[in-house]
Amino acid sequence: MKKRRRKFARSVRLLAAGALMAVALLGFACASSVDTRGAVNVLTAEGTVNPIMARYIDRGIDAAEDADATAVVVRLDTPGGLDTSMRDIVKRFNEAEVPVIVYVWPSGARAASAGTFITMAAHVAAMAPNTTIGAAHPVGAGGEDIEGTLGDKVTNEAAEYIRGIAQLRGRNADWAEDAVRRSIAANENEALEENVIDIVADNLDDLLEQADGLTVRPASGETTVRTVGVPVVHNDMTLIERFLSIISDPNIAFILLSLGMLGVFFELLNPGALFPGVLGAIALLLGFFSLGTLPINWAGVFLIVLAFVLFVAEIAVAGFGILGVGGVISLILGGLLLTSTSNPEFQVSRWLIFGMAAVIGVFFLTTIGALVRARRQPVALGPQTLVGRQAVARSPLDPSGIVFLEGERWTAVSVGGRVEEGETVEVVGMEGIRLRVRPVQKE
Repeated sequence: MKKRRRKFARSVRLLAAGALMAVALLGFACASSVDTRGAVNVLTAEGTVNPIMARYIDRGIDAAEDADATAVVVRLDTPGGLDTSMRDIVKRFNEAEVPVIVYVWPSGARAASAGTFITMAAHVAAMAPNTTIGAAHPVGAGGEDIEGTLGDKVTNEAAEYIRGIAQLRGRNADWAEDAVRRSIAANENEALEENVIDIVADNLDDLLEQADGLTVRPASGETTVRTVGVPVVHNDMTLIERFLSIISDPNIAFILLSLGMLGVFFELLNPGALFPGVLGAIALLLGFFSLGTLPINWAGVFLIVLAFVLFVAEIAVAGFGILGVGGVISLILGGLLLTSTSNPEFQVSRWLIFGMAAVIGVFFLTTIGALVRARRQPVALGPQTLVGRQAVARSPLDPSGIVFLEGERWTAVSVGGRVEEGETVEVVGMEGIRLRVRPVQKE
């Protein structure tokens, strides 16, 4: 039986690995089938600035360079994100051998925080109507202000970094520094007037028309942008990149961590249950990957782990009490502290936190409650399980005779006086293979 389970588990792992490889190959096939030779490559970067976005932009620029594209347009809409990923994107712009145009799009979009650095690092910066840029003051990993000397160091370094970017591209360095130090922001018209961007364009066609003829200096040397009369190719995210981008969300991370812990716990509670343990491990891996792409407060992660440690510890003690309640409270606090920031883009939904805690709490109340009740029952094995059962006399018992008990005939001895045939008796014990019975009192 164990060998069968091991073979089955191995088959499931191989099947899962094969499925992931197939999806990856399909994603890369879709990406490589795009013919971008001599065209304008259009990338779409939406959501938080994280390693997935950085790798996507890097791949898009690589494809444009390999195909001798005339330019790369990055349509950007972001509330900000990780400083490390932002710097990776800025460095890739500086190394690009083709002109890079960042277009804050669509109407209502923004290039906030890290998005400000990315926009100003482009060879050509553009915005659509009703868009904003700015508010780039650095914050801590949990979204909080950085106090004291460390805060001054981080702010000064970020201010000088964006000033250098603005000077390199010939843009308003004073405004860029104020965006970091004073968190100022501007709409598209103000940004154009302040020489923060180069173009305000209604749509992609308008952008390409206005960008045509501009002189820029990519890594390959000074060149003139030619974007009119050339084909436009959209190089979107692959299936894998989209999937990874979707799970790079604090709500998804919280769900994956909770379900992953629950699956692993169920496997510990019921060894041999293959799928909960396997799915729990996969969910945990995806959850930790998601955490790696977000500004996470690790104290929240430790509280979530502690919650399930308390749940597991509840099994090792008799009774459901303080450990289980403590686990629920720890899970709620972990969700609240997972991203302790005022920015709603990086917050876990309160409804999700309390809902998940309620569901998992009810699960442990019912499951562990049943387990504890089973533990408290007296151990009864073999013939002793017959004590307390009722039988029917098949012959007079004076004091011994035959009784019928659960489809079987037993030799019985009455300890409560004579019993007539057909009367009901109760088993009170055993002597070898003979039952000891007594008459059931009639009301």
